[in-house]
Amino acid sequence: MSTTVKGASHTHARFPWLALVLAGIVFAMLIGLGTWQLQRLQWKEALIATIDQRTKAEPLSLEDVELQYGRTGDVDYTPVVVTGEFMHEAERHFFATWQGASGYYVYTPLRLETGRSVFVNRGFVPFDKKDASTRQQGQVTGVQTVKGLARNPLPGKPSAMLPDNDPDKNIFFWKDLRAMAVLSGLDVDRGVVPFFIDADSQPNPGGLPQGGVTMIDMPNSHLQYAVTWYGLAAALAGVLGIWLYRRRKAV
Repeated sequence: MSTTVKGASHTHARFPWLALVLAGIVFAMLIGLGTWQLQRLQWKEALIATIDQRTKAEPLSLEDVELQYGRTGDVDYTPVVVTGEFMHEAERHFFATWQGASGYYVYTPLRLETGRSVFVNRGFVPFDKKDASTRQQGQVTGVQTVKGLARNPLPGKPSAMLPDNDPDKNIFFWKDLRAMAVLSGLDVDRGVVPFFIDADSQPNPGGLPQGGVTMIDMPNSHLQYAVTWYGLAAALAGVLGIWLYRRRKAV
């Protein structure tokens, strides 16, 4: 009988320490998550400030934007103006949602006077307008002047959760510039500008593609997330403190 009581007492004595260790681990995780959200907040605020500054600037020539890309590797949201002829037969389709509707962004190479090409995101078309023959009015010919925002290329697939691109069906789930260029029969290394251009909202004949699809108003909820994580940490500390206080009084 005494042996059993001793074992129970020993287990009972160890339990508070185990609870404290587990609570400490959870508390550290909550504090870490809150701190990470504050770091994300600083990053997001800097990004929003950069976007605001760049989008309000005067458009640069493609040559100037390429120089910027060569120096910094970053031209995102830089206004640009470029002239050339669209290669509609080589347009590529990027799965997208725009204003609550699902469909595709139409990426079309614009052939420049130099013989090089730059992929232009001309805008959104719904699913049933993927086939260019259903929107012939928008397939403008001749020399065109395009104004828009330069967009950085992606270094690789951004998430394993994204489906793989389906070149056979001409459907892209992430913007693989090299694959899009190869599929279009373009010289990837010397004949393609190494970034994209999102066309502005200047209407196309027939209304499609619908341009101006660049997301500029970035959501910024990181402060709320940080407060939530820190609040949970404070709540955990409070509950643990009350529990220890009551336990000590009961001894």
